[in-house]
Amino acid sequence: MDYPVRPGTDTDRMRARILDVAEEHFRRIGHHKTSVADIASELGMSRANIYRFFSSKDAIRESVCGRIVNDAADVALTIARTSASPLEKLNQILTAVHRHTKMQSTEAKRIHDLITAAVRENWAAIKAHDERMIAIFEAIIREGMEAGAFEVEDAAEAARAVNTAFMPFVHPGLIEHCVLHSEDTEVALREQIRFVLKALGKSGNAGCPCSGL
Repeated sequence: MDYPVRPGTDTDRMRARILDVAEEHFRRIGHHKTSVADIASELGMSRANIYRFFSSKDAIRESVCGRIVNDAADVALTIARTSASPLEKLNQILTAVHRHTKMQSTEAKRIHDLITAAVRENWAAIKAHDERMIAIFEAIIREGMEAGAFEVEDAAEAARAVNTAFMPFVHPGLIEHCVLHSEDTEVALREQIRFVLKALGKSGNAGCPCSGL
């Protein structure tokens, strides 16, 4: 049966149900093999009614992608809101997000394939995720500047530099390459974190967590 579309919460709830089913199919058989008809059938809806909520399968894929990458950003935000020092927050975030991406490449391969396609094709969801991560980095860097832990002139510029420096450790294609060739990304990760934190901090900054990496 087709469900009536009502404004507000009901529409949001139905969109969420569609995305739940789509994500489950993507995880089980992959986004390429999942059709709008598969999603509609699971929900007892017609394809036409799915298109009342999403304009195309690509729109569904992008929305599912947005959900998934937001999980990593949520991890970063949770760490950013702790009472840890700015240095330690960056250390924890860079480590946690890298390990999340690496885990996904081995334990959720079909979702990893979706994110790889999104990065390769530069989907809006990936751009939005990058901007969210940069905003989190910027807030932490400003906090560090105010505490005297960081010595940079422009927090926004520094945040973008941190995001760029960290890209090899969250890029799904590069992570997959390292996993396939049994490369130890943890060693390179620690070296890069050490470099980033030293670049942000005052020389000889005591208590820098990079010294223990």
